[in-house]
Amino acid sequence: MSRTNCYKGFVLPGEPKGSMVGPDYFTPAPPDATQQAKAIVFLTDVFGLSLANGPNPRIVADHLAEQVGVDVWIPDFFNGKPLFDANVLEPLMPDRAGIKVGCFDMILVILKNLPSLPKFYFNRPSVVDPRVQEFIKKIKAEKGYERIGAVGYCFGGAMAIRLGSADLLNTMVVVHPGSVTEAQIRAIKIPTSWALAEDDMGFKDKDVKNAQAIFKEQEGKADHVEYEFQTWKGTAYGFGVRPNLKVPDVKAGYEGALNQTVTWFKKTL
Repeated sequence: MSRTNCYKGFVLPGEPKGSMVGPDYFTPAPPDATQQAKAIVFLTDVFGLSLANGPNPRIVADHLAEQVGVDVWIPDFFNGKPLFDANVLEPLMPDRAGIKVGCFDMILVILKNLPSLPKFYFNRPSVVDPRVQEFIKKIKAEKGYERIGAVGYCFGGAMAIRLGSADLLNTMVVVHPGSVTEAQIRAIKIPTSWALAEDDMGFKDKDVKNAQAIFKEQEGKADHVEYEFQTWKGTAYGFGVRPNLKVPDVKAGYEGALNQTVTWFKKTL
């Protein structure tokens, strides 16, 4: 399924406040925070932590640390080599709901994606998931965290879903995820908040309804977990971390999804 709406170069305003710890980004909880044994792991889109692709993940992580009151980490699971340049495909892709990609533009998208195909192989789930699992185990051991939440965007959203069955996380937020299977959704065993785009070529309406039905049918059973779904009007895939803030609906969706994430972690982490 196509993930092209995520390959955008919109840059959020502001400067990151955290610091690099080796290859990873860390932004601490405020000095007066009382939840020292909790942390959030931020799972990025295909652009990773590269500053050449903009400061967006770091800025969002800083906001979460301040508003939730916990440490936030962004692991560099691409090992310094993100899958895409955020600025390459931006002129070709829709930044809001209702805009379709024309045939000519789609051909250009495919041609520009070709050089990145080997990177997808070297960063397939069986490779990147263990990297993040080891990262979580490491910060738990070194920092003494007792509870870990994850928020994942696009590529990282699909990763969060897969990790939701791995007994490493206590809660998570999934923001316009990449391609996932029904089995992976059924395997989730932690509280999960979904922040979704109105117009998503990959996670379509039928996929949303299927995911909702899976959680609904678990209610009252031993494997039931708390959940919520929110679709943000006027948005397209990628709005949660690379929004075009000049579009009112997209700006509202970005801010709303960010507040949704903060509220969920305050409630469940």
